[in-house]
Amino acid sequence: MNRAARNAMVVENLPLVGYLVSEICAKATHLSRDDLASVGSIALITSADAFDPDLGVPFGAYARRRIIGAFADEMRSSDWATRSARRRIKETLAVKETLTAALGRTPNVDEIASALGVDRTVAEDALSDASRTVSSLDESVTDFLVADMPSPEGSLLASERVKYLQAAVAALPEKMRYVVEEIYFHDRSVKELAEELGSTHSAVSQQRAEAVRLLRDGLGTHYSDTNAAPELQSRIAPARRNAYLTSVGDRTAGGITRHHLAPAYLGAQGLPSGLPARAAAFKPAAS
Repeated sequence: MNRAARNAMVVENLPLVGYLVSEICAKATHLSRDDLASVGSIALITSADAFDPDLGVPFGAYARRRIIGAFADEMRSSDWATRSARRRIKETLAVKETLTAALGRTPNVDEIASALGVDRTVAEDALSDASRTVSSLDESVTDFLVADMPSPEGSLLASERVKYLQAAVAALPEKMRYVVEEIYFHDRSVKELAEELGSTHSAVSQQRAEAVRLLRDGLGTHYSDTNAAPELQSRIAPARRNAYLTSVGDRTAGGITRHHLAPAYLGAQGLPSGLPARAAAFKPAAS
């Protein structure tokens, strides 16, 4: 599979990262959404690099597993729970599960404490800790992580492509960039975003579609494994498209530095100037 095809797979599957980040953050609210989004983006790119279509596995399913594995690795590296805390959590959850089956409902704290033979405070602390730990997720993917660890060369190439993708997103026109970040990385619906911005569903959809075409043009122009000129897909005026491609080139020339990119292109810190994190005057530009 050539680089252009891999780039296309990455762009087309960006929503998967945002969706999985939202799923994880809903269960573990103490985690950083931006950190997970960055980890997930890298995992998506390594998935595209390693994917073999001949295996007969859909790329989405293949990438999903690797992204979840990367999340678990990140969560494990920042997990606070000691071995004794994990044991206490495991025992408490086991008792809770047994009581739920016996009673036909979720047991209260007093019932759990009584079954464990501990004070109510101890049971409360264990249940609170259980909501913060990631042991169950770790256990489900540990073997996969070990077997699927990328080589140093693969990691370097993946990191390079992430930087090119970051640059391509950062170079988007302000309105398009906001739409891409909110929909693809913050898992917001087109309808929700249109309501926030006082625009129509159709207008936001058009901005999203054009942004994706520009991303493909940017990656195809500046991160391709062939010398052939890419077939440009964006439909905006040639002058605007050329300005975008030039901006991507400027951000990636001589290697990408932090100066070239927004502080956190996946989050509110990376929003373009003039666009607040949750509200913006939005008037779709004519294509």
